[in-house]
Amino acid sequence: MSEDNTAEFDDGFVPSFSEAPLGAALGAVAAAMSAVGTAAIGALMLLIVADVIGRNFMNMPITGVAEIAARSVVAIVFLQVPAAILQKRLTRADFLVRRIERASPSAVSVLEAVFCIAGAVVFALVLWASWPKFIQSWHSAEFFGVQGVWTIPTWPFRGITVLGAFTAVLAALYRAVVELRSMGATK
Repeated sequence: MSEDNTAEFDDGFVPSFSEAPLGAALGAVAAAMSAVGTAAIGALMLLIVADVIGRNFMNMPITGVAEIAARSVVAIVFLQVPAAILQKRLTRADFLVRRIERASPSAVSVLEAVFCIAGAVVFALVLWASWPKFIQSWHSAEFFGVQGVWTIPTWPFRGITVLGAFTAVLAALYRAVVELRSMGATK
């Protein structure tokens, strides 16, 4: 890997397929999920604005907006978390990381690797807890809303949580390996 490619990769961007096929494939999946999440944000905003306009100016609220918004926010988070992990964009104290990096780049790599392993464990636990609920909602035709007025199945939302948690585990483990390798390369 050349220095330019290493610098770009260290900044959190996914490598090219020729440099790291697994990373590129995982990055493509995470980017697609993030794009769907971004589109869902736009759709949710339009739905809320339409509900506010309908409710306040025409006395015609849209049924189910609160339920859709509550479920969609969770789905959007799980759609976008894997890309955030791969791009090092999860919430962190960057000022502290930069200070540590000036003193010891390998210490930051260890810190990032530990952070990623902890994230993988957390998302694995979320996956473990969510899988049975997804299967149950699939088989039982579970829904939310008011029966006879407005309902929507819960399984797509639970499925997004499962998919997002699984992809987040893979992304976190991948980032941990990359960080540990970069630590070996900086020595």
